[in-house]
Amino acid sequence: MKKYLLLPLLLFSFSVLMNGQTTIKLWDGAPPTNNEITEPERNENGSVGNVTNPEMIIYLPPKEINRKIAVIICPGGGYSRLAMNHEGHQFAQWLQAQGIAGIILKYRMPNKHKEVPLEDFQQAIQHVRSNAVEWDLVDENMNTKVGVAGFSAGGHLASTASTHFTSNEVRPDFSILFYPVITMGQYTHEGSKNNLLGNNPSANDLLAYSNESRVNEQTPPAILLLSDDDTAVPSMNSIMYYKALKDNNISATMYIFPEGGHGWGMRDNFKYHNEMLSLLKSWLDRL
Repeated sequence: MKKYLLLPLLLFSFSVLMNGQTTIKLWDGAPPTNNEITEPERNENGSVGNVTNPEMIIYLPPKEINRKIAVIICPGGGYSRLAMNHEGHQFAQWLQAQGIAGIILKYRMPNKHKEVPLEDFQQAIQHVRSNAVEWDLVDENMNTKVGVAGFSAGGHLASTASTHFTSNEVRPDFSILFYPVITMGQYTHEGSKNNLLGNNPSANDLLAYSNESRVNEQTPPAILLLSDDDTAVPSMNSIMYYKALKDNNISATMYIFPEGGHGWGMRDNFKYHNEMLSLLKSWLDRL
């Protein structure tokens, strides 16, 4: 039985916005690792760069359809920016309509400090678990189910969270991976790799952040959604992760759409948008 203490809400900076949305400051004070970005944050039509002040943006579901499940969402952007609209807000709102809390993690850009994104995720999941009673995310058995979703480089963060955890407190219960960066090897996305690990990463770092190599019997189940013609993040990223999950007898589902390229997220001009959401909904309904 999982029981979590409620952290004092006075630690957080709340700002109630539209659509039942709430924004919470992630860290009370300075985070453990400084990403050393000094330029001001910039927002260009929802593409947010130079993130140094991480937040959680929370969409809680209506009480009458609340399934007591939360998903922490990691938007993509090559570890240099965050696609906050079609890989953030729109997906959180869709989850909310399914009775699931959609929690966008506006995580800090690593700026070649590899620890930074995972620090933010692990802080976020501890916040969710600690405040689950207040946010009505605890079921009748006092359990809280918290998953992670990630898009592109956010998929790398989601798969890192799923394979680098050190305790059940920070382990996601499941992962939803959209066209994710997984490997730092042959099929990697070079921009994501360089922004996370630097231009000359060590062999140890390349292996450690090739998340297909980190899968074991404790890795949470996953669904992977991607396009076969993705030239930015080749489908082999997902295929290698799926194989690693199956090699360790972990439940895994993968849908590879014939076309669509990269970065479609919740954009309805993706040819398979409706089919993708139907398949994802069916998977979530089985949780």
